[in-house]
Amino acid sequence: MIIGVPKEIKNNESRVGMTPAGIYELVKNNHTVYVQSTAGEGSGFFDEDYIEAGATILATIEEVYLSSDMIVKVKEPIEPEYHLIQKGQVIFTYFHFASSEKLTRAMIARGAICIAYETVEDEDGSLPLLTPMSEVAGRMAIQQGAKYLEKPEKGRGVLLGGVPGVPPGKVLVLGAGIVGTQAAKMAAGLGAHVTILDINMKRLRYINDVMPSHVVTEFSNEFNIRKHIKTHDLIIGGVLLKGAKAPNLITRDMLKSMRPGTVIVDVAVDQGGCVETTRPTTHEDPVYIIDDVVHYSVANMPGAVPYTSTMALTNVTLPYILALANKGWFKACEDDLSLHKGLNIIEGEVAYKEIIETFQWDTALA
Repeated sequence: MIIGVPKEIKNNESRVGMTPAGIYELVKNNHTVYVQSTAGEGSGFFDEDYIEAGATILATIEEVYLSSDMIVKVKEPIEPEYHLIQKGQVIFTYFHFASSEKLTRAMIARGAICIAYETVEDEDGSLPLLTPMSEVAGRMAIQQGAKYLEKPEKGRGVLLGGVPGVPPGKVLVLGAGIVGTQAAKMAAGLGAHVTILDINMKRLRYINDVMPSHVVTEFSNEFNIRKHIKTHDLIIGGVLLKGAKAPNLITRDMLKSMRPGTVIVDVAVDQGGCVETTRPTTHEDPVYIIDDVVHYSVANMPGAVPYTSTMALTNVTLPYILALANKGWFKACEDDLSLHKGLNIIEGEVAYKEIIETFQWDTALA
């Protein structure tokens, strides 16, 4: 198979779809790999590294798309890429279709095979290709939240860990999944007081067992959310509904009950956000303020630490990429139920029911 790795063109996205080590494995399996020139530089990988691994470097993104049976990316294609995608071409990347009807309709129109990293699902319900980026984003959420709590950034002027004689900051984490757990771990490590909410009691029991005593758990409901947002300095949105739009747990009217300078980091922005006032931002312009509440909602948070993120991503995607290349997409998905769940759109037909439900379409054909 011919695999193409284009350069990411989303704003401030420095990750790349594959490391040279991943390319080496594909070439070893007799596949051809085309990498767009400078695609890996943002992650610390140079054209010479890819050439040494056996890749062929192509000058333009157009050449990569035109020459490849399968495209391996990091983020969803954006509008300038839509016309480059060919009928029957496999696109393997993060799509997050539920957050964009425009993207969904564009991929339907192109007739491609769209396999989404974020819906590849193991037997136990875990999401192996989303997990490493969720780990990165959860940890980053506290770094960014701590920064925007500073007064020059329009935050409350709170140091999360406090100092002797001054109480620590308070962090509210919505969702006890991968993002929430990693955020709580980082916040606890800084010395903050952490409250984590979820509706899954099994998960809350686990958090209660493994976290230090200054991380407390509560059942998630509107009453508890309204109570805690009045007193917490930093709020992390880490709610995930697989392949579907995130629920709005914090509504616009709730902002008025928060203290001025409270910071919200909505990691769920990729799936539409779990805060009603969330809108996607970029690393170039990451925050905005509504009702004196600072909103940070960068849609590609791990793109700010591309070396770590690219390495972590290739570690988990490579076995699936090899299977797709060795067997073809149909046989690979037939043989692996986890990969089969990654099929979102197949040659113009929506194959993932959560997308249909999100947009309230009557049939799988848009």
